[in-house]
Amino acid sequence: MKKQQNHRIILASTSPRRRELIASLRLPFEVVPSHADEDTPADYTPEQVVEELALRKAKAVYDSYELSLEGAIVVGSDTIVVMDGMILGKPKDEEDAFRMLGMLQNRTHEVYSGVACISGDTGRIIVDHRKTKVKMKAQTHERIRAYIATKEPFDKAGSYAIQGIGSILVESIEGCYFNVVGLPLSLLSEQLAELGMHVLAIDET
Repeated sequence: MKKQQNHRIILASTSPRRRELIASLRLPFEVVPSHADEDTPADYTPEQVVEELALRKAKAVYDSYELSLEGAIVVGSDTIVVMDGMILGKPKDEEDAFRMLGMLQNRTHEVYSGVACISGDTGRIIVDHRKTKVKMKAQTHERIRAYIATKEPFDKAGSYAIQGIGSILVESIEGCYFNVVGLPLSLLSEQLAELGMHVLAIDET
């Protein structure tokens, strides 16, 4: 017999940043790695990339989950950094990080995050995305190298973390801050509510 668990989020990601953001909603949740294929067609738009990958991650966990999904919502998310139409992923090494940060400095780029939710009760799927514009400060080569030396850039899209030391590289943002961190909480809360899970429960009786 399958174990039954109710009223919770199943986060299809091992990202510590997404885990922390989900925890801030104060809803029961668990983390399950998705192991989804993250290759996308070269002609996909940024919006298509993040929505496709978010859905792929959520579906991979939804389809393979061995316990009861009653009352659960599976959440997948993907975040990319885009500069001049070019998607900047995680850096391969120090020189790749230096190249990306050099491209971003003193300019504005976009951060896209896709969020996919799948209801464990009905199988209904909701997918959407958010975009945030980020203006970076001008940096010297020495300052960029010093940031890379912190090792923070190496598992971050675009080679920086706005919630970490990378915050000192950012001049301003236009849009959702949490979108840049990796999970737009306002969008997620709307999707959860549409599937019957409310961050703020209101007794209307």
